Amino acid sequence: MISLLALSMMPTSVQARTNPSSNSTTPVETPHAQVLLSRLEEIKAIDKTELTSSEKKNLRKEVKSIKKELKTMNEGVYLSVGAIIIIVLLLVLLV
Repeated sequence: MISLLALSMMPTSVQARTNPSSNSTTPVETPHAQVLLSRLEEIKAIDKTELTSSEKKNLRKEVKSIKKELKTMNEGVYLSVGAIIIIVLLLVLLV
């Protein structure tokens, strides 16, 4: 019982797909996403040893915002293991 409860606390992700024939698990490949990914690669290639602390802070903020925007483009639905177990139990009880 304790192990079941412990497993229910581990989050997993389940993606709702709009195109069921697509088996690809890669992120959205739109032109805007490509621009954002190329900007991330440019930031990785920058020599950060010669930057001031405020410039480094601005780069960190930019990277966080780019990653957040890419994450929202993915449009996934995330369920925890506990939520999946509750859904399955409800379906079993109702059927």
